[in-house]
Amino acid sequence: MRRTRLMHAGLAVLLMLGAGATAATLPASADDSPTPTRTIAAPASADLLSAMQRDLHLSKAEAEARLAAEQRATTAEPKARRAAGTSFGGSWFDAGRGTLTVGVTSDTSAATRQAVRATGATVRTVAHSARQLDATRARLDRLPAPAGVSSWHVDPKASTVVVNVAGGAQADNDVREFLARARTAGPIAVKETPGAPKTLAAGTVGGDPYYTGNVRCSIGFSVYGGFVTAGHCAQPGAGVSGWDGSYIGNFQGSSFPDNDYAWVNVGSGWWTVPVVLGWGTVSDQLVRGSAVAPVGASICRSGSTTHWHCGTVLAQNETVNYSQGAVHELTKTNVCAEPGDSGGSFISGDQAQGVTSGGWGNCSSGGETWFQPVNEILGRYGLTLHTA
Repeated sequence: MRRTRLMHAGLAVLLMLGAGATAATLPASADDSPTPTRTIAAPASADLLSAMQRDLHLSKAEAEARLAAEQRATTAEPKARRAAGTSFGGSWFDAGRGTLTVGVTSDTSAATRQAVRATGATVRTVAHSARQLDATRARLDRLPAPAGVSSWHVDPKASTVVVNVAGGAQADNDVREFLARARTAGPIAVKETPGAPKTLAAGTVGGDPYYTGNVRCSIGFSVYGGFVTAGHCAQPGAGVSGWDGSYIGNFQGSSFPDNDYAWVNVGSGWWTVPVVLGWGTVSDQLVRGSAVAPVGASICRSGSTTHWHCGTVLAQNETVNYSQGAVHELTKTNVCAEPGDSGGSFISGDQAQGVTSGGWGNCSSGGETWFQPVNEILGRYGLTLHTA
């Protein structure tokens, strides 16, 4: 059914509303990113609301209310960050209250706190500034990490850097040495995780979007002149064929590890559209911008293997320690993914978020998946997101 629709439409880019495709990891540098489009339009489709109800265990009214609250939080976050200035300690979406929460340090003046509240955010005092926590994370990035250390990220709510260690690995001598050095770098907390991260590329098994040799990955988002995807799927120059075997283009740029991003030019009768596929689970979704969803917000993923799944944003700017090497500044979610989903789209409402990098678990028992923020890719290659 999907192939028939694509053949008639001639789509060159298969965009997904939130599917993490096969992927590794990718560092998203906010400083290098273009100013994201922040136009948030239109109520969600009935199918999207149904997917949120299924995966987030919400009623229709609760899903509608949550999307509206998340849109307000997404709009308020950059204003609140500027208002907090050097006192800014991070931000997150409080799903229970339906509000953006902004952490500020204890020495923040009453005037600054009021300015933050004026943006619509709730203010909470935290132990460390975002700058201090980012500095701690950067120090960890310079340490060689053993295989038992899965990842690390700043947790603004707890005002610490969380180091994730694979189950049973804390007794390993190399892990213990890493953690000892990490504790000297700044405030950290250690968390045990049930799985180790891996990239999600797959051999050719029929069914989806694009192939490079015997590897199948998923298209992320259309940009003018091509599409973005995961860097671990292929090296620059690699040829790309579509779901029907026809030639699409070539990898024009690719980075992995350290980053996990790439872009492919489109030609030979293929063209780009600002759409992510719903795979029949939800209707195909239009992409209208790339405003960043805060921690705690809902997010959906669609990929060539597991199609459409939703969850929430768990952390931003996480360093993930894949077997091939560390990838920096990824966003972590509790959305599941499986091999073949790499490179596929993560989307929140109608706002593009990123391309699937890697994860652990599966869509039967659950797991976690990371994505490379799309604004990092656009800034790195000077690309423009194709929006409706």
